[in-house]
Amino acid sequence: MYLTKEVKAEIFKKHGGSESNTGSTEGQIALFTHRINHLTGHLKKNHKDYNTERSLVALVGKRRSLLDYLKKKDIAKYRTLIKELGIRK
Repeated sequence: MYLTKEVKAEIFKKHGGSESNTGSTEGQIALFTHRINHLTGHLKKNHKDYNTERSLVALVGKRRSLLDYLKKKDIAKYRTLIKELGIRK
């Protein structure tokens, strides 16, 4: 499996502040980005997997809404997170 407990804990430790802070906006965005990158790689190999494509679009939409929320709430955190994760826009 691509997303183990250790990987998830590391993502939340790095972006969410601590391993147990799984509800932070920054941690959720980082987790969605990790999942999006994995699904994008999968779709490059399996271009006819339409169910995965649909879930990828849904994930991108969720991440976008969280990014918009973070942008309204704290623009400095938004800019640093985008730079760290390498997200465009």
